[in-house]
Amino acid sequence: MYQISLLFMQFLIFSIIGYVAEMIMCFIVNKKLTNRGFLCGPVIPIYGVGSIALLLLLNPFKENPILVFLLGMIITTTIEYLTSYFLEKIFHNKWWDYSDQKFNIEGRVCLMNAILFGVGSVAIIYFAGPWITRFLLQIKDIYLIWIAIISFIIFILDTLYSIAVAYSLRNRLIIVENLKNEKLAKIPGLFEKMLTKQIKNIKGFHKYPSRLLKAFPNIFKTNQKEFDIMKKISLKEKEVKRKLKNKNKKKKNKRK
Repeated sequence: MYQISLLFMQFLIFSIIGYVAEMIMCFIVNKKLTNRGFLCGPVIPIYGVGSIALLLLLNPFKENPILVFLLGMIITTTIEYLTSYFLEKIFHNKWWDYSDQKFNIEGRVCLMNAILFGVGSVAIIYFAGPWITRFLLQIKDIYLIWIAIISFIIFILDTLYSIAVAYSLRNRLIIVENLKNEKLAKIPGLFEKMLTKQIKNIKGFHKYPSRLLKAFPNIFKTNQKEFDIMKKISLKEKEVKRKLKNKNKKKKNKRK
């Protein structure tokens, strides 16, 4: 139990460090703070997974920094590629895109990031990894276990909620894509009527997961037409509700 708790806390701390690093980089580029994670909390699990993988796989090569750098590039870039691939397949969205960067692979990974990950791998193996391990070992076993349990519960709840939000967004985009075609678009009112019928049972259809879209702007960029349609339908629904409310008010006033 203690070893599992220790491993999870290492994963969590590296996930938080990755989150902070992403926030700093985003602030430097965009001059504003943005939650860059998939989850609501200040963690980016891909950094935690990558860091643990590096510690488990690269410690045997610790005497060769150059090999650590090269293997770190390969391991972390592979993790980033696979994460991008499976996120796209599961949630029907491409969450990030490096197509504008030189030497990229399908826009999922690029050379610049790979080099930065290589540098990060060296930092993890020789500095961050040993320091975090020493810090955690100073905490009493029972305290560390309880901290890990509570943190794990919060992490799982956050993960489940974030998956639900992302999956809801996926379903909305699929609905729009399935109904949106040239024939329907040419028939005035029919497309909107069918779309409204399809989405009327989806609660909060017009409420975009703004935090998710700010963290991964590529989702909005690649689905802008779909979001415009959602907004249009949402405004019409609000207008219908407003008219219905006014109509009910008039009926009440007549009764009085």
